[in-house]
Parts: sequence; C-alpha cells; structure tokens
Amino acid sequence: MDLHSLVKDSSLIQSGAYINGAFVPAKSGATFDVTNPVTNEVIAKVADCDASMMEEAVTAAHAAQPAWAAKTAKERANILKKWYDLCMENADDLAIILTAEMGKPLAEAKGEIGYGSSFIEWFAEQAKRVMGDVLESPFADKKFMTLRQPVGVFAAITPWNFPNAMITRKVAPGIAVGCACVLKPAEQTPLSALALAELAHRAGIPAGIINIIPGMDAPALGDVMCRDERIRKITFTGSTEVGRILMRQSADTIKKISLELGGNAPLIVFDDADLDEAVEGAIASKYRNAGQTCVCANRVFVQAGIYDKFAAALTAKVAEMKVGDGFDDGVVQGPIIDQQGFEKVERHVADAVAKGGTILTGGKPHEMGGTFFEPTVITGAQKEMQVYSEETFGPVAALFKFETEEEAITLANDTIFGLAAYYFTKDVGRVFRVGEALEYGMAIANTGAYSSEVGPFGGVKASGLGREGSIYGVDEFLEMKLMVVGGI
Repeated sequence: MDLHSLVKDSSLIQSGAYINGAFVPAKSGATFDVTNPVTNEVIAKVADCDASMMEEAVTAAHAAQPAWAAKTAKERANILKKWYDLCMENADDLAIILTAEMGKPLAEAKGEIGYGSSFIEWFAEQAKRVMGDVLESPFADKKFMTLRQPVGVFAAITPWNFPNAMITRKVAPGIAVGCACVLKPAEQTPLSALALAELAHRAGIPAGIINIIPGMDAPALGDVMCRDERIRKITFTGSTEVGRILMRQSADTIKKISLELGGNAPLIVFDDADLDEAVEGAIASKYRNAGQTCVCANRVFVQAGIYDKFAAALTAKVAEMKVGDGFDDGVVQGPIIDQQGFEKVERHVADAVAKGGTILTGGKPHEMGGTFFEPTVITGAQKEMQVYSEETFGPVAALFKFETEEEAITLANDTIFGLAAYYFTKDVGRVFRVGEALEYGMAIANTGAYSSEVGPFGGVKASGLGREGSIYGVDEFLEMKLMVVGGI
C-alpha cells in the first residue's frame, strides 16, 4: 500500500517526532514499522524515540506554557478554531490515514474524524467560559475570591482504537485553558497523531505547546512522564493494569491523574423493550470497531420472556454483516488490531463453547485470514465463562438469561469495572430505577450510540478517574486558587 498515493495532501503523513514545533528523527536514528492490519504490509517507518527525547519534549513544553497561558482565552480559542477548520478540511485524508494504520471501515473512520474534531471546536468555545467566584467574605476588611488556573504541563497517553478522537479529547481541553502537553500515541497508530500535529502547526499553535513522542519503549517513556516534576498532570486511556502502574509511579510527584480504563459493559434487554430498537442498539454498541472499544457491550443480559426472539433477531442481523478491508465498499467490520487481540477472541469463544454455550452465527476466524474474526452470537452464556469477567474486545456477543429486574442489576454490577452500561425498556419508572442503580459512569437507556462532545465520558471503580468532554472536561486541567485581599 502506497499511503502517499491515497491522500490528497501527502505532507500529512509524517514520520518524525514532533518536538518544539518541528518534526525530528529519533536521536539514535531508530525507527519502527507501522503496518496495515489487513495485510501486515509496512506503510510507514516512524521515529522510535527514547526517554531523552521525551525529556526534551517536556523541556520544550515547560518553556512554552507560561506565554501560552498568558494569552487571553479568546486568543487561544481562535487558534483552536483554526485547528478545527483544518481538521474538517482534511477529514478525508485523516480518515484514510486512520483506516490504513488501524483497519476500521473508512466510513467509520470518517465518523471518528468528525467526532474527534468536535472536541477541538467544543473546547475552543469552553475556554472562554472558565470562571472563578467572588465569595461572601466573613471579614469586613477582606475580599475572598477564587481563580481557576491551568495546571501547567500535562502528559497524555492514548490508545490505538480511536487514534484521532482519543487525542483531541485530551489535548484540546488542556491547551484551550492554557496548558502545554507531551503525548505518546499508541505504537500501532502514530500516523494519526502526527497528522494532527501537522495541522496544529499550520493553525498557529505555538512551538512547544503540543509535542508528540512516538516510541516502542512505552515503560521508559511513561517513566519520564510519571517522575518528571515539571509534568503536573497525566491523562491516560488504556488498560486498568497500566492505569494502576501509572498511579503508583506518579505518587512521588503527586500529579493530577485522569484515567479512562477497561470496561465490562452490560447491555440489559427487558421483556418490555422494543425488540427492533434493542437489536439495533446491541449492534451499535457491540460490533462498532469490531468490538474494540472500551464501552462495547461485553455481557448481554436478556430477560427470559424475550430471550429467544432477541437471539434470533440479533443473529439474523449479525449474519449479514460484511467483513473485510476497511477501504472496500459496504464493509462494516475490519480486522482485530493484532494477533494478541485475535487470540483472546478465539480463547473467549472456545471457553464459552466448552462451558455450554451455543454459537448461533460466527464463532471462528474469518475466511479472509489474518486477524479477521467472524461476527459472533453465543447463547446459553453463564457466569463461569471468561466473557463474563473479562473484556473480550472483539465482535462476540454472549447472551445471558435473567428473570427479574433485581437479578439484572445484580449481574450488571457484578464486576470491578464501571464505565458504560446499556439497557432497553419502555417502562419509564424502570428507566430511572435501573439507571440510578447501575454502578457505572454512564447509564444509557434505549440506544447503543451516544458518543458526543456534549456528554461527560468516564467511569467509576476500576474503570477510572475523571471525566472527558462536556462542560466538565476542562476541570481536569485547572487548579482552583483562593485569593484573599485584605486592607480594604
């Protein structure tokens, strides 16, 4: 695949780290391969940065941040709006780059570019709405007030499954309120990050405010982020296991931390649900991005009275899904990102079958080979199965049967995770009872698609800390200061 020939603007395809406003090779000259997961073909060689380059990026960010923070919110907002406009003008190219390195269908990639860009626009607007308060003073000769000021330099670590949107959702709010950042993108998908950096550069975001450090040695790069006192905040999306490591390593420097970690999302279908609506919602939630999202439904709980009808209707829809190269027309599911992820999907399916599950459709590697896996529906799922307690991160829907509302809530909450939960019912009272009882950061009724810059995104329990997006997203990048003025 000649990626340069597929895009209109080949200068969006960068291979160097982006430090202090320039694309630079690794000091050692080392590179790593970026491959297309459909063919395993190498599509680019990107700078393999070491810890010294991360330190260089932190130095650049630390030096640049005060002048950026000193700009008015409107000045910063205007620059971010230029960045947004450039992303939208180059949306087709950004989507092509994303599909080439990550594998999701092109239409889905275009949707991600729009979604990712929306955070830039949103936080450009929110930057002008950061406010403090004048408090009622307990002293006649003193005034009490609060200011909200940028935390300083922050570090971001982003995943491969949404290589555009997970960057903008973290970087846009931080720089909008006056912070500077260093970012390590996933090694599978650095090209999307570097393309965003190129457009940020064109938009006029000053040197040092955004720094992108690709590299294969994630522990070494992450160690700099955690231990450097000049970094005052870390924001991370990824596994709960790595999130715990980052918390431990950041303890000595007492950083602010935002973590968007693993999930084990339940999707509950009650007897009174609209069957067609529930099936469409399950497909939107479960099979988007080949099941490779942290908010994908992982356990599907269906009430006994509708179980068989739902299973049949879902199976009929899933069996029609077209699997293939994301650049081919009509494809709705691409490959699993790598062999490790593919093997986990295989393992979960084999475990479910061994413990009594029945495959209604799919259940095996796709005839295309590689890491393609057939969209799968399994009935007869039980608590003893791996899919009950582990996040599959693949296109497998395991259907569990339940009898009562109380049982469904208990099953849904029976996990260390608490990111997203879905449920389908036409009973208005049940909408509120179940929504309040679910131990999740997001409780979604009667739909499987809800991602937007407007809603706060984040989880509870082992699914993380903090919220991204929405009017609350800037709070993670601000510190509150009390100012007291006496002698008046």
